[in-house]
Amino acid sequence: MSDIDEQVTRPGEDVRMEQEEEEGEDVEMAPAVDDSSEEESDDEEEARRIREGFIVDEDEDEDDEEDEKERRKRHKRRKKRHRREEDEQLEDDDLELLEENTGASFRRNRLTRLRRGRDSESPPAASSSRRKAIVESSDDDLDNDEGRRRVTGIQSLWDDERRGDDDEEGDMDTDSFIEYSDEEEAGGNEEAREERRREKKQDAERRKRARRVRPELAGIDANAWDEIHDVFGDGHEYDWALVDDDEAEHDDETSTKPEMRYQDVFEPSEIRKRMLTEDDDLIRARDIPERMQLATSSLSESSTLLLHAPLTADDLNGAAMWIIQRLPSRKTALFFAEGGQYFHLSGHLVLAVTFVLRELFVVQNEVPYVWVHKRDYISYFDINDPKNRLELLNSSDLWIILQLGYKYRSLLERRQTLATFYERLQAQDDYFETDILPKIDGVEEVADATDWLMMKYKDKKQDNSLEFQFHDDEEPQLDAKKHKTPSRISAYEVAKKSVVAKLAKGFGIEAHQVVQNFMTASHLHDIEDPELNPLAFAEQFADPDPTKALPAEEILNRARLILATELGKDPLLRSAIRKRFKDDAMISVEPTERGMSKIDDHHPYYNFKYLYRKPIKNILESSQFLLMLAAEAEHLVTISIFLPPQSLGNLEKQLIDAICSDNFNDSAKAWNAERTRVVQEVLEQHLVPVAVKWTREFLREEVEDYLAAKCSEELRSRVDVAPYMTRQLGEGEYASSVLAMSWGKGDPHKDAIVMVFLDEAGRMREHTKVDNLHDTDMLDEFFDLLRRRKPDVIAIGGFSMATMKLTHRVKEILKGISMPNDEGWGNQQSFDTPVIYVRDEVARIYQHSKRGEDEFAALPAIARYCVGLARYVQSPLNEYAALGSDIAAISLLDDDQHLVPKEKLLLAFERVLVDVTNQIGVNINRAVADEYYQHLLPFVCGLGPRKAQAMVKKVVALGGSLNNREQFVKGGVLTTRIFFNACAFLRIAQYRDNTGLKHRHDDDNAPDPLDDTRIHNEDYDLARKMATDALELDEEDYHDEHPSHVVNLIMQDHDKERKLMELNLDEFAISLYHANQDQKRHTLGLIRDELLRPFADKRGRFPLPSPWDVVTMLCGETDKSLSVGVIVSASVQRLNKQVVGVRLDSGVEGNISAEYVSDQPGPPDKHMKRGQTVVGIIIDRKFDWDNDTFHVDLSSRGKELRDGDSEFRRVRQDIYWNHTQAEKDVELLDRRKRQQNNRTRRVIKHPNFHNFNASQAETYLEKQQRGDVVIRPSSKGATHLAVTWKVDDGLYQHIDVTELNANPNGSQTIEGQLCVDKNHIYADLDELIVNHIQAMARKVEELMAHEKFKQGTEDDLHLFLKNFLAANPAKSMYGFTLNRKRPGHFSLCFLANKKAMVQTWPVRVAPEAYYLFDAAAVGVPELCDAFKVRHAHEAAAASSAAAGGKTPYGAGLRTPARPLGGATPGHMSVRQVGRTPNPYSGPPGYGAPTPSTFGYQTPAHRPPNIPPGQPMPPSGIPPRPMVHQGSNSGWGPGGSGW
Repeated sequence: MSDIDEQVTRPGEDVRMEQEEEEGEDVEMAPAVDDSSEEESDDEEEARRIREGFIVDEDEDEDDEEDEKERRKRHKRRKKRHRREEDEQLEDDDLELLEENTGASFRRNRLTRLRRGRDSESPPAASSSRRKAIVESSDDDLDNDEGRRRVTGIQSLWDDERRGDDDEEGDMDTDSFIEYSDEEEAGGNEEAREERRREKKQDAERRKRARRVRPELAGIDANAWDEIHDVFGDGHEYDWALVDDDEAEHDDETSTKPEMRYQDVFEPSEIRKRMLTEDDDLIRARDIPERMQLATSSLSESSTLLLHAPLTADDLNGAAMWIIQRLPSRKTALFFAEGGQYFHLSGHLVLAVTFVLRELFVVQNEVPYVWVHKRDYISYFDINDPKNRLELLNSSDLWIILQLGYKYRSLLERRQTLATFYERLQAQDDYFETDILPKIDGVEEVADATDWLMMKYKDKKQDNSLEFQFHDDEEPQLDAKKHKTPSRISAYEVAKKSVVAKLAKGFGIEAHQVVQNFMTASHLHDIEDPELNPLAFAEQFADPDPTKALPAEEILNRARLILATELGKDPLLRSAIRKRFKDDAMISVEPTERGMSKIDDHHPYYNFKYLYRKPIKNILESSQFLLMLAAEAEHLVTISIFLPPQSLGNLEKQLIDAICSDNFNDSAKAWNAERTRVVQEVLEQHLVPVAVKWTREFLREEVEDYLAAKCSEELRSRVDVAPYMTRQLGEGEYASSVLAMSWGKGDPHKDAIVMVFLDEAGRMREHTKVDNLHDTDMLDEFFDLLRRRKPDVIAIGGFSMATMKLTHRVKEILKGISMPNDEGWGNQQSFDTPVIYVRDEVARIYQHSKRGEDEFAALPAIARYCVGLARYVQSPLNEYAALGSDIAAISLLDDDQHLVPKEKLLLAFERVLVDVTNQIGVNINRAVADEYYQHLLPFVCGLGPRKAQAMVKKVVALGGSLNNREQFVKGGVLTTRIFFNACAFLRIAQYRDNTGLKHRHDDDNAPDPLDDTRIHNEDYDLARKMATDALELDEEDYHDEHPSHVVNLIMQDHDKERKLMELNLDEFAISLYHANQDQKRHTLGLIRDELLRPFADKRGRFPLPSPWDVVTMLCGETDKSLSVGVIVSASVQRLNKQVVGVRLDSGVEGNISAEYVSDQPGPPDKHMKRGQTVVGIIIDRKFDWDNDTFHVDLSSRGKELRDGDSEFRRVRQDIYWNHTQAEKDVELLDRRKRQQNNRTRRVIKHPNFHNFNASQAETYLEKQQRGDVVIRPSSKGATHLAVTWKVDDGLYQHIDVTELNANPNGSQTIEGQLCVDKNHIYADLDELIVNHIQAMARKVEELMAHEKFKQGTEDDLHLFLKNFLAANPAKSMYGFTLNRKRPGHFSLCFLANKKAMVQTWPVRVAPEAYYLFDAAAVGVPELCDAFKVRHAHEAAAASSAAAGGKTPYGAGLRTPARPLGGATPGHMSVRQVGRTPNPYSGPPGYGAPTPSTFGYQTPAHRPPNIPPGQPMPPSGIPPRPMVHQGSNSGWGPGGSGW
């Protein structure tokens, strides 16, 4: 029986259990103790103390380091004891045997957490009083289990008590068994130790009493509890292991384990996705708006932390002036141009820009806050003329100022870094300090100044400590291994360190003085001319050593190089030429060779194919330049950016005037000529290339910004609209209820009609599908859905033109119209429910997105598509906001959006979403409860994805809803600055049926009607004052009420509009200005509007798609692709006498009237058949939206088709078009085309002829047999043919065949002989194939069938020979293999001995024989013999030469039957080297000379030079076998053998 059973059966007894440190416990049968007196004495104080015993105060000792160390040591010793004695515990069988012998219970208690200690090997009797505790639990174990996991088990009611169970020891002395945690405790005061033990026992007693509860209260009897524990345990058997895991860091004091973090478990990509990186935590924690902490858009998946030093108040004036110069030109023209409309308000604009910069970068308020609540400070309000009001800056201007502010802040940091770098150089440069540094107003100038300093003071750069970095540079790796960087010394540095530097001073002026003269357009510095002319002057600096002396001209060139380089690096000159390029530069485009033919007049790049001298100012507001860059990247065009000759000439003249002297003597003229050459070098080699590079980047940035702005404008037009409304919404309703329908692709055999219903709160309530809307059952189901749900609107979308038929059918059903085949169904009720088409770009993305699968995993994709349609009707803004980074996939500009980088698009889109979201506000309580609506929270002013996520979690922790805005701060939901930004845009909806507030002002949870308005908390007093004045009340009238009670009264007043409109807000604003210098005129107007209509939706009505939008959505066709005059192809669907019904490839229906079918008379079915594909030209387009139809009228008559549609499809030329060059290139292409046509390929009537090129022939022969042949045209002309035959797999030989006496114009028959070479001439193709190709194929097969042939490469054969010689050192070996580099040839490889090198001889295959060099062999045996003889003679010649003498050829040997170099009888060849012999020519006669050259021979193994006239046997006499005398050579029959 367990201890619980004992407690249940003996409630008057206290069962004391000794809980050991090990998992086996010994149970002490203590005397029964009546505890009724204790229960009676329990009072409230005791109960409180008992409750305290349940609570584990985890923070009790966290600041006491000494106690923490003691606890760690004790824990370590307990763990070691547990591991050491784990195997010494008794098994269950042993415990049962002890129970039988002693009568006591020794069963392990599974209800208590295990304490690690020693088991008693010999438990005493149950009545023994000598049982003592082994280990006394410490205070930490009882009350401060820090880090210990609290697990909910079956009896969680006793979780805390189980942690604190200890042995009751009575008055027994246990000092000898106590293990002290350290020496201090062991040697401490005895009284103190006794006091601690007494407190522990009292605490344990309290826990025992608190443990006296009855399990029956849970509805389970004690026996059942006992059985449950026996089978399952209580879930705490391994708590000691959990404690070990939680405190593993304390196991070993010498080697502590690092704390486990989620970064060690999850992939970095997953951590970034869930925004759990350290940067994300920092962004969440800092009291700075999230978007102001990011370097990129918060929509980006790779957004990074922005590490900029904040602007100070001292920086604002400089920033304002810098930004004003870069505002849009329309703004500067109005305020700063002479005669501008608002020129008199230019000072006010400067103040407004300064104020905006202070709010954005010092106070750190976001743009929506400034635009809504600080608009008075960016507007002009004349207190003397209140009607004279003007907004100096609009919302888009604020975003531009924010972006420019980021750039200026970066510029400040770079300038500071540059100044620091200059200080560390310890240089004193007046020119840099007075001229360069003050004029740096861009990052380009910073880079130029840095380069200039590095050039001028490179010698002072002693070590890497002078290297500097900007904020956005990568952090250096401190522990990375440092590699020595290569030293690069330019020609300038070499010349500067030589004597040439002194010659450069002879030009009479320094580089910086030239720049100062140029900038001031005067001779601020005089130029001194040397008396000697430049060459004579340069000779003075020549090296005295004549061998090292350079010519004077070369020395002068180096001097010019020094001056030109210093001028080219000057920051002021570079800035001047950049400005010149920005104002005057032009751009031209020329096509490359590839582009000339590829870019035709239908190509999108044709518009600028021959662009000529177009000013760059004219391409800033179009996508043309980005298309140029794309074309250049495809190597289709080359782009040239240049200054017009007049502008470049003026610049050159100014530089020449700045560097040349005014003297007129010959020396001065000569020096001025040299200075002019310096100017030319500066422009050509330095300034112009730098300016061209900058201009390209400038144009790219400007055009990308322009296109991103265009995309954002289109997005704004889609999201800045109200939901589709058909009625006034009630309380708790957020949008109209929507029934979304789709037929998918509209196939009646495959696609069902899917319907999804969303209620007014945006929740999906029903999903169904029907096969059609004609069958009675299907119609009843649809009609039943309409009656039950009563949707406010029906939205339809799809993927084909069949969707129009669905729309028309739905409208018929709603009007109660029955179709002829709708028998048995009669709809007596009509519905006044609108049916609309809906844009489906977002729905198409949503149906396949992970978000859609997570939200509606049980729905098919087409149903999720319908959900997307319905949500778009209810809130386009919410749908686009929920896309996240996928919003960049929405095509807003069809042709140009892909040219803009995704990050730039996301930034522009985010700003639109932020503007519109803050314009309508976000219901915070709805956002916490609705995850879909929650997607708007990141776009609230001050928030972002991370802060919104954290805010939702904090609101949920507070109960899931807020009553007023003050709870954002009091509840710790938002920090101060974030609350200041966001509070007015987070609405807390109030119930409008409240007649008044019954809460007092000191009630923190009281709702406030102002929390459901756009009024900022800082303006609540103004709102209350305005309400008080409108109601003509005094503050004493509602003194005891809630401060906003009066606001509630004015909102409930039926005559509130009249009362509020009677207030004079202008006077009120003026009085506020005089009293506190507060500018509140716009704010007062906002307050009045909100008191009248809180959070009124001021957006435009929901726009329905245009007819062409619907057609594009359903089939992809556009107004341009189906414009009148365009030729399209269509399939005939139906025929009758009046019209032919066709369908375009896109699914659009078309009609061809009978008179437009053909030029020939007759009915349509005479000219066309059903299913036939016809070509027609569009002559009309017809929309009929009442019947939901769209079709095009076509004409297939030849007279309409004859002219084609080039005029309609042709891309228009730019007005800056180089007509001359275009005409020249057109003429060149025409000439090339004519030449190509003149070289038409010949066609031969033969079964083996194919009109292939070489690669096509090889592909064709790839699956054919060896020896198969293809005859094809030759690229050499009409008198040539190419023959390709298959030598082996992957090996093909191409033979050029010339037709003698052929027709030069080409013919389909062979009219002359076919000549391979002069020895191989054939009468026709068949003879060529049989006697030439097939003869060689037989030779190839014969050699490949020989035992000495080895498949594979030549390297494989080499390896085989080496392995063979390694196994047989006394032998020699040779073999054949195909020569893969020369098809039709073999390689004969041999290895004479183990120490020799592998040698290779060529073997050529001819129709009549094999040729080893020029020795012919009719068969493979003869080829082998020829090889052996040749090698033997070469070996003999080599040994004779080594012996110092020369043995005559053939001395001591028999005369060979076939002399070396002789031809095989009957096939004697006198061909030229490398030419295939003709087998049909007669033998040249006995004794024909052998050519003295050898084809394809290895130079190291050249055969001996055989004298001409060597006797040869006559034709027809079979040769005798070649015999080699002597076996010592190893080549004979008795040798080691080949």
